[in-house]
Amino acid sequence: MTGCTAGWGCEAVINHQIEAFGLSKTVEHNQGNYSAMIADTITRFKQAKPILYYTWTPYWVSDVMKPGRDVTWLQVPFSSMPGEQKNVDTKLPNGANYGFPVNNMHIVANKAWAEKNPAAARLFAEMKLPLADINAENAAMHAGQSSEEAINGHVDGWIKAH
Repeated sequence: MTGCTAGWGCEAVINHQIEAFGLSKTVEHNQGNYSAMIADTITRFKQAKPILYYTWTPYWVSDVMKPGRDVTWLQVPFSSMPGEQKNVDTKLPNGANYGFPVNNMHIVANKAWAEKNPAAARLFAEMKLPLADINAENAAMHAGQSSEEAINGHVDGWIKAH
């Protein structure tokens, strides 16, 4: 399994869950430079070879291998986290359990800037960014479209489209 870089927070969770779910005879947690490992995983995917990998969202990887279309998010049979997180329930209200707690992302802005730009502050308070759109933006930046000018163009295009 393409896992995560040693020392990342996901390392302990993946190692713990491989044992907790009785997968140690069939799943090996490959660790190293995540960027290099995921590049190899994507190559295997494009060659229609089997893959098993760890990722998170939003992240550009999910724009290349789209969950629900190209890949399937695997679920765990029960919550099982290591150490101080051992009592964390990873089951979602809809019953799905992906084995990691959900993180929420929020838009934040400098208070002085928000006061000088009330229309933008109101937009930020009300808007919701679809996960797929964040993944696509991350993919564009990963592909080299990361200059301020390019990002401003992405923003303008997103606003026009929505």
